[in-house]
Amino acid sequence: MSDSGTDASGSLIPMDLYDRVTAQGDKVRVLKSEKAPKEEIDVAVKLLLALKVDYKNVTGQDYKPGVPPADDMPTNSNGPSTTDNGDDFVDPWSVQTGSAKGVDYDKLIVRFGSSKIDQELVDRIQRVTGQKPHHFLRRGIFFSHRDMHQVLDAYENKKPFYLYTGRGPSSEALHVGHLIPFIFTKWLQEVFNVPLVVQLTDDEKYLWKDLTLEKAYQYSIENAKDIIACGFDVNKTFIFSDLEYMGKSSGFYQNVVKVQKHVTFNQVKGIFGFTDSDCIGKISFPAIQAAPSFSSSFPEIFKGRKDIQCLIPCAIDQDPYFRMTRDVAPRINYPKPALMHSTFFPALQGAQTKMSASDPNSSIFLTDTAKQIKNKINKYAFSGGKDTIEEHRQFGGNWEVDVSYMYLTFFLEDDERLEQIKQDYSSGALLTGELKKILIETLQPLIAAHQERRKHITEEAVKQFMMPRKLAFDF
Repeated sequence: MSDSGTDASGSLIPMDLYDRVTAQGDKVRVLKSEKAPKEEIDVAVKLLLALKVDYKNVTGQDYKPGVPPADDMPTNSNGPSTTDNGDDFVDPWSVQTGSAKGVDYDKLIVRFGSSKIDQELVDRIQRVTGQKPHHFLRRGIFFSHRDMHQVLDAYENKKPFYLYTGRGPSSEALHVGHLIPFIFTKWLQEVFNVPLVVQLTDDEKYLWKDLTLEKAYQYSIENAKDIIACGFDVNKTFIFSDLEYMGKSSGFYQNVVKVQKHVTFNQVKGIFGFTDSDCIGKISFPAIQAAPSFSSSFPEIFKGRKDIQCLIPCAIDQDPYFRMTRDVAPRINYPKPALMHSTFFPALQGAQTKMSASDPNSSIFLTDTAKQIKNKINKYAFSGGKDTIEEHRQFGGNWEVDVSYMYLTFFLEDDERLEQIKQDYSSGALLTGELKKILIETLQPLIAAHQERRKHITEEAVKQFMMPRKLAFDF
């Protein structure tokens, strides 16, 4: 999967935005020519209109097909309309938002055409599993879904499903934001007792990054150790590198080809914004990320069965891949994958960005020492506090933009304590330095424990997880 920790900014280059408007316009035309469902067309048109507004705000000119912006065109100092009209831009490689609170996820649900994970669904998950919902569900960190009720219906009727998530191995060390989908996936696997497949898209990183094949594969192995250190059961989990598994599994490759046959070049350009100058590897890659959505891609696990639905926990920026997959699935006689979407994990510098594996000061890495964690949080964590202690005591802090508080919503499991921290910070009783201290004391033992578990993971253990094999389930 794409690295959901890639860097993002609140501004856009005119030519990049021109290309995105063009690609989105192509997508709308393709959807209309293929008589796609009205809801899908409406979502695409809304995004096109939003991009055109952004283009005008950035360049000062209306978008005109075939008339790209001049190389020396000045950028509007007011920035894109993400600030002015509240619209955000989200795709698998970038996120732009002008709000210090981060992306407006309610608007994103409407734009993407997904469904909100509401209290009714959270309550149903509790009834079906008999377990208290994970705090990621209780707090809206996993906030959106596609067909989760269908998965629960199947589970109640004793029908199997499996989990699929992934990681784009762009660096040797993961940051804490990368843990979010794996923490939640581990909980899902435990409460539902289902198989899990984890895709390491080292082929994607080779295509998009300045990496050798050997380095991309090495990153896969190192990232696999961090994933295993989250506590996954080797008897229920298969981790695979695209570079390695593609040549071993005819079922996997056959599904890649099936998807490729049913998605046109125009559709891929419309969905992902590819241009004529992109290499053909990029253009064909979405089919590779789609293939694990189908159980027949893993014949050792599912005995060739084609009817087992999968559930994909992932960040919302990965949804374009799976909207494409869900469109193709019925045409190749497979069930559509279901999804659960998470919010973005913010950089230390603020919620306008996601964390970047290439900037060591934008995030807390799983290799950081206790001292590094303390120094990074104290120096870089964006504060919602006031300029002076007196003002803070009088007016209180803004927890909605404070990165230390945001991080605690992910990693402090005690709901009552988190609520008390919010109240104390809002009232001014808790100072920014004290809030940062709470976060430091929360993250230091969590990361130290992860490092200790990872230290004991051998190359042999990695091989066991990555060997195509039958898991502890009968199909």
